Amino acid sequence: MDSVKKTALYDEHVAAGGKIIDFAGWALPVQYEGIIEEHEAVRNAAGMFDVSHMGEVEVIGKDAFAFVQNLVTNDVSTLEDNQILYAMMCYEHGGVVDDLLVYKFGAEHFYLVINASNVEKDFAWMQEQSKGYDLTLENLSDRVSEIALQGPLAQEILQKIADVDLSTIKFFYCNRNVMIEGVKCLVSRTGYTGEDGFEIYAPHADIAKIWRKLLEVGKDLGLKPTGLGCRDTLRFEATLPLYGHEIDQNITPLEAGLGFFVKLDKPNFIGKDALVAQKANGLPRKTIGLEMVKGIPRQGYEVLAGDKVIGVITTGYFSPTLKKNIALALVDSAYGEMGSELGVQVRKNVFPATVISKRFYQKQYKK
Repeated sequence: MDSVKKTALYDEHVAAGGKIIDFAGWALPVQYEGIIEEHEAVRNAAGMFDVSHMGEVEVIGKDAFAFVQNLVTNDVSTLEDNQILYAMMCYEHGGVVDDLLVYKFGAEHFYLVINASNVEKDFAWMQEQSKGYDLTLENLSDRVSEIALQGPLAQEILQKIADVDLSTIKFFYCNRNVMIEGVKCLVSRTGYTGEDGFEIYAPHADIAKIWRKLLEVGKDLGLKPTGLGCRDTLRFEATLPLYGHEIDQNITPLEAGLGFFVKLDKPNFIGKDALVAQKANGLPRKTIGLEMVKGIPRQGYEVLAGDKVIGVITTGYFSPTLKKNIALALVDSAYGEMGSELGVQVRKNVFPATVISKRFYQKQYKK
């Protein structure tokens, strides 16, 4: 672990008994009490994640809007100040560079939140694409810490120490001037769990006292520190994609079932032509949901129709909420009709899998 980076909350995780692993070059807790217990805490009360490893890039200048609009698949022109949208950056061939959140602070000021494992690649891509635009790009990733407070009681807990009426922050909006423990924080009503919740951005020097205070005021309401393990099971149940699983440089947003976030009627964006052609010609692959009675599907397991390999599991788990073995799979488009029977190769055995809706869990966002 000596070679990995540590967040400003590393000592808090160790003190709380977190099981530390190397995640994308960061020493982070995979769990504390246990993945199931932490998963259920987020679904029923609240959980708190250290997501300081995420990347943040600031875009400022006269051409900031034009640059971001061309960079991402979603339509940035729809944003109000302090509103946020989910989008993807694509290569010219339609594969995904990364998925990200786009924060609009003003007409000439945007804030992009990207995945930890892709920070260097993403920033290099943005720099290359920014040539010819009048703007400055700054990678703030090494200066910003971030806590995700998630669950139905998240607002009640955070409200105990925030000086702003949090009900005024709508879903996918933010406030850059929330005082928490004497620290001015960026607080957004966003998350990666399918539950209501907030993400709190603050300087490294201040994040630990905010973390400790939240645990203190949230203890009686069931707040638990939560690790990467349940972050993955929670996002998966809510059918939220993970880069390297549902999307990557070889999987397009359309194949991943994320067409809602791809605005093909936009004048232009990087990868548009390839995605327009793919939609017109018919998708070669699609993402489906699977349920298995026997055998737990895992990423990389082959999906079969009879003896023919037709695809691969992108994410699979025993769902703590649904109490079922479920998966997302990328398969040939000729297969995967709802209710049809397929097979999944689990080591030496092939177990039956039924195609079900990908909407495994009804998201509990507060609009």
